[in-house]
Amino acid sequence: MPYRAPLADTRFILAHVAGFAEVAATERFATATPDLVDAVLTEAARISSDVLAPLNRISDKVGARLENGVVTSPPGFDAGYRAIAEGGWIGISADLAFGGMGLPIALSAAVDDMMAGACIALQVNPLLSKGQIEALQHHASDEIKALYLPKLISGEWSGTMNLTEPQAGSDVGALRTRAEFLDDGAYAITGQKIYISWGDSDLVANVCHLVLARLPGAAEGTRGISLFMVPKFLPDQAGKPGVRNGVRVVSIEHKLGLHGSPTCVMQFDAAKGWLVGEPNRGMAAMFTMMNNARLGVAVQGVGVAEAALQHALAYAQDRRQGETPVSGSGAIIDHADVRRMLATMRAEVFAARAIALSCAVATDMAVATGGVDWAARSALLTPIAKAYGTDVGNAVAHQGVQVFGGMGFIEETGAAQFVRDVRITAIYEGTNGIQAMDLVGRKMSDGGEAAFRMIDEVQRGAEAARAALPDLAGDVWAAAEALRDATERLVGQALNDRFAGAVPYLRAFARVLGGHMHLKAALADSARLPVAQVMIRRLLPEHQGLLAEVREGAAGLYAVTPADLAP
Repeated sequence: MPYRAPLADTRFILAHVAGFAEVAATERFATATPDLVDAVLTEAARISSDVLAPLNRISDKVGARLENGVVTSPPGFDAGYRAIAEGGWIGISADLAFGGMGLPIALSAAVDDMMAGACIALQVNPLLSKGQIEALQHHASDEIKALYLPKLISGEWSGTMNLTEPQAGSDVGALRTRAEFLDDGAYAITGQKIYISWGDSDLVANVCHLVLARLPGAAEGTRGISLFMVPKFLPDQAGKPGVRNGVRVVSIEHKLGLHGSPTCVMQFDAAKGWLVGEPNRGMAAMFTMMNNARLGVAVQGVGVAEAALQHALAYAQDRRQGETPVSGSGAIIDHADVRRMLATMRAEVFAARAIALSCAVATDMAVATGGVDWAARSALLTPIAKAYGTDVGNAVAHQGVQVFGGMGFIEETGAAQFVRDVRITAIYEGTNGIQAMDLVGRKMSDGGEAAFRMIDEVQRGAEAARAALPDLAGDVWAAAEALRDATERLVGQALNDRFAGAVPYLRAFARVLGGHMHLKAALADSARLPVAQVMIRRLLPEHQGLLAEVREGAAGLYAVTPADLAP
């Protein structure tokens, strides 16, 4: 079955679960009327289904190539990228003053979900440009904004983020790339960066690199890092690509998946760059881009999960094996375990999508109202959305192979591509372990206040559902209370004890939020009750075991020595 963008689910979640109406009611986003929102989602679904999805298989089979220093994209990517750029999708949430649409992040996230499900390898490119646009809007000088933002928003140029070096992965402060002053106010950037997605492209006229580097005499660690704009071609007086800058692609990585997206080793040899933001404040500027990207990666996981689920569902409906107790068709979907897998997949995808779009709504409300509680809610939900969304992407893709059985292990069926393509999402933009540590560390620096407000909301929702759905509401309320108890205990723990239980805590939080989202959905539409029951009765109980692990702290882990781990 060809991929079809999840238009109905997206509409439903925005209207009945994520609270998008609050966003549209603000003065800042008053243009996001129901008619406009529906038109945007409908057209995004059409492009995703009809234009981008047919590129997915060839992106995997052919992949990006580097020949004679030139990156070549898979066949059809040029037309697919033009559809994205010319449709204005890159600038959907960008500033109107520079050619953007100024629409809510929630709509941008919904579109990213659809396009990632269609062809994630291509969708990575505009996702990175969106993040760069966000960073420049907040931190760049007026001159840089005027020159770069219109080109990035139109898709004429594309953007990248350059953090990682061979010795500086999660420890970004260990980077060695250096920046030296030039007489004209620019800087000469020298160093090597690795794992740079879409580090070069034949789809655009210029590639704009945001590069972290250290100024002379700057402090060690992250406090001495600055951010620079380093274009592939230096813009001329007319703002058009001019002479080649001192930046080149050394190689393209040979990856497990995402073959159509060139992941590059980049060499900067006295490449000319311009400071973005304040000196030695580069991490603050880059985190603007990274936070944008984390929500984007969350919906990448959801999008690929959706595609893998659709693929598995079509196979399960068509494949005949043995007698089935539900019908005489013999279709494997009527075997209990296959039905269990597919029902679990749908429950997880809905929950992950709802959490991600709720996070986006909170971000929009923080922008529109300036409310500190909205900002805290957005900050709290971001690591949950990213980690859970990509965990779901991986789990559903793996489950999809299982539904196919032996044929899932055969590349020609396409089931394995989803597993390979989505795997990186749990790693990049901060591994999911780092997301969990962020949740229990920085996001609990308020003593857990934002978390407790979220738990209060879940319990209010459960109380409101008691009359109509007493059993499910009771289960959700009780799970939220267990999460409250665990959170109270967590904020009193030493930091490393928190870190030891960070991943199960995040997962338990996602389970409770997933139950909450499904309960809201079932209240709004009784047709959604069966899938809600799968989430609340079969998956939500996992929170008990997860929270038991949270209580254990770090001591038991460090009691296991390296010698104990050896064979």
